[in-house]
Amino acid sequence: MKVKVLANFKMNKTRKETKEYLEKLEKVDKGRVEVTIFPPMSALLPSPLVGAQNGYPAEKGAFTGEVGLEQLREFGIDKILIGHSERRQLGETPQFLREKSSFYLENGFQVFFCIGEPMEVHQQGKEAIGAYLLSQLEGIDLSHPNLHIAYEPVWAIGQKVTPSLEMIENIGHFIEKNTQKPILYGGGVKKDNVQEILELSPVEGVLVGSASLDFDHFAQIIQIAKSVAERKQ
Repeated sequence: MKVKVLANFKMNKTRKETKEYLEKLEKVDKGRVEVTIFPPMSALLPSPLVGAQNGYPAEKGAFTGEVGLEQLREFGIDKILIGHSERRQLGETPQFLREKSSFYLENGFQVFFCIGEPMEVHQQGKEAIGAYLLSQLEGIDLSHPNLHIAYEPVWAIGQKVTPSLEMIENIGHFIEKNTQKPILYGGGVKKDNVQEILELSPVEGVLVGSASLDFDHFAQIIQIAKSVAERKQ
């Protein structure tokens, strides 16, 4: 099987820095690993290794400050993150996320749809977590082959804490049972824990945040993922 390794740069790196990063990344032997980096919008580059952190659900139009399908297609972009907790915190509603997901799936994009619970829900236990995660998937076309589900517990993003492997596996199985899709895991992923995470049966990949900003660190993650992918064949 192929393993997916995604890098979310968030609001980091200039266009020049992203270009230099991409040039080095193109030389890395990736084996059966599908690698995608998601740079800031100002640093989008025409490469099959580049995806978009965001996109408005329209081809073009009077939407000040937004980036639409026409602009993304100019760069050959066909992968997009939707539903990241940091976008939700800025006011993106479930209805708007459903609209974005449908629009980009209909236009041939690989959609990486992010779900995850905040600490107050996490502390209520597995039943509350499960209900919360399923509520985030309401109205999403779970049968679409280009839809991928990224589980990122909000309380672990950007922190030095990662859920236990048992918890990731249990939630992964729960999501897989209810969606018929494996998960990508994100939240505290680094070279020291990526092998154990990728070896969990419901996990098809990882979404790497801060650890991806250092190219050498990210390259090591890719090599570890490559070895896991070879064993999972």
